[in-house]
Amino acid sequence: MPEHPAVGIDFGTTNSSVARTRADGTVDLLRFANGSGSSRSIVFFEQQQQGGARRSVDTFAGQAAIDAYLRRQGAGLDATGRLIQSLKSYLPVASLTGTEIFGRRYTLEDLIARILKPLREAAEQQFGHLITRATVGRPVRFVGAETAEDDALAVTRLTAAFHAAGFHHIRLELEPVAAAHVYESTLTQDETILIGDFGGGTSDFSLVRVGPSARSLPPSERVLGNAGVGLAGDAFDARLIRHLVSPALGSDSLSRSLGNKLLPAVPAWIFRNLERWHYLSFLRTRAVDEILRAAHTRALRQGEDADKLAALRTLIDEDLGYQLHQAVARTKVALSHAEAAEFRFSEGGLDLRAAVTRAEFEAWIAPELESIEAAVDGLLASAAIPAPAVDRVFLTGGSSFVPAVRRIFNRRFTPRRVVTGDAFTSVARGLALSP
Repeated sequence: MPEHPAVGIDFGTTNSSVARTRADGTVDLLRFANGSGSSRSIVFFEQQQQGGARRSVDTFAGQAAIDAYLRRQGAGLDATGRLIQSLKSYLPVASLTGTEIFGRRYTLEDLIARILKPLREAAEQQFGHLITRATVGRPVRFVGAETAEDDALAVTRLTAAFHAAGFHHIRLELEPVAAAHVYESTLTQDETILIGDFGGGTSDFSLVRVGPSARSLPPSERVLGNAGVGLAGDAFDARLIRHLVSPALGSDSLSRSLGNKLLPAVPAWIFRNLERWHYLSFLRTRAVDEILRAAHTRALRQGEDADKLAALRTLIDEDLGYQLHQAVARTKVALSHAEAAEFRFSEGGLDLRAAVTRAEFEAWIAPELESIEAAVDGLLASAAIPAPAVDRVFLTGGSSFVPAVRRIFNRRFTPRRVVTGDAFTSVARGLALSP
């Protein structure tokens, strides 16, 4: 059987993509059932019960994981589940070797392989041939890697996960270098470009040499510098929840103690868990239910905010975290296109609405914007490259469309040099084209 070219795989903290290069040089992106070119980097374990007896555990990945999670939730199945994501961020953490799920131990490599294997199988079905080779993206610096040993551990684990998923031949490529391949192929002169990659949990920035002279350089010499911050889209969503959603669920509600002191009706840590959608499931415990039941009873007795606390209990009991965060994401997108929007959430008998302006949202995310600015300025300073010397800026990821984020780069590099979205080829496409 002839050996097919390697596919390019961008295994991301939040989303993953797969691409291949055709014989004519064009690139195909793997399309998933929902029509998207990316799949969530997420795995869901479900264990159903029947007559009090536990049955075998089913595993789902990507969109299928979310579908199974919502199906179990909506149908009221007698089942328990565990949703796991952001696994890439744990690759350099030596102290985290794995976890136990329903009585069975899974290594970190096992968990990642359960995300990668369905990607390979979907690519084989769409592309029509066996896939055992892959060019895989890796960051210049793994999040959390403080030493060379941490980085080496991350590479070893990532490679082992791909092998466990059925990939026999793996070649790693720096993500910013891969992302530059398509643009570089059009150049007849050398350039210095800045790549800003805004994921769900991190924002990474790299200065990269591209052009005819740079093509012969090893990847380590093509990257002139990199910087990053541990925040991006998820942090922006958390701010919207904190200011729009949590107050409607009682975060500002007070209760009188036996000493007649005014205290928060519900512990603040419960509302912090609302700010990450997959954390909400962790609140479905007897202890939390007792806390909320007691808070609701006090509110009914004192005649204050009982409806808000009832809504909070419903949100947690119905496990509506995913739907809540989808509504928040829609609001964020709306604010990228208009000066004002309405947050609306209608699920499980709840009907939460709140008006918000872009100016309010930008004020709430001001600390995150300052961190992004500091990272970009620090990168330019450490690489000794002034902003005017950067020929082009490419921004990828959903948060790159937030106007306040875009302004950070427009001010430093001028709008003419800043490109976002589809104007820049994805990392997966670049990996597929990697020589």
